[in-house]
Amino acid sequence: MTSIKSKELFVNERIRDREVRVIDVDGGQLGIMPTNRALDIAYQKQLDLVKVAPNSKPPVCRIMDYGKYKFDMEKRDREARKKQKVVNVKEVRLSATIEEHDLGVKARNADKFLKSGDKVKVSIRFRGREMAHTNIGYEIMDKFQSMLTSEYVVQNRPRMEGRNMTMMLESDE
Repeated sequence: MTSIKSKELFVNERIRDREVRVIDVDGGQLGIMPTNRALDIAYQKQLDLVKVAPNSKPPVCRIMDYGKYKFDMEKRDREARKKQKVVNVKEVRLSATIEEHDLGVKARNADKFLKSGDKVKVSIRFRGREMAHTNIGYEIMDKFQSMLTSEYVVQNRPRMEGRNMTMMLESDE
């Protein structure tokens, strides 16, 4: 079946063209005929006449069970949505004066987030006189990266944005 949005399709009496090219249920061409005749053929088979290619000359119509077609399209859309992976961005906040053990705890949390497929935003906020020592922030970010055990890719290297230094990590899987 064709993958045309059901909102665009004209069915049965809503088809206003004088002549249409008709495709049968099994995919065989029935040829170009007046719309009334095509509708009669569809009604004899207890099916619908659906315009699938409105822009061609003459428009192409297919004889099919429109209700079943709509149901199949909705089912396919539901399956596609089910298979989508939602990626969350988790944030790990550090400080310029963070202790070794606290940094290890934050690194374990970031590992857990990366293993579950989330992206991790690592940020350090500099307060007051800490702004004069942003090099300490780069050292903390490097130390944080060395503590991570899971496979990851650095999406954004550490960089300053005002008073914050941020870095983005994502899973390598």
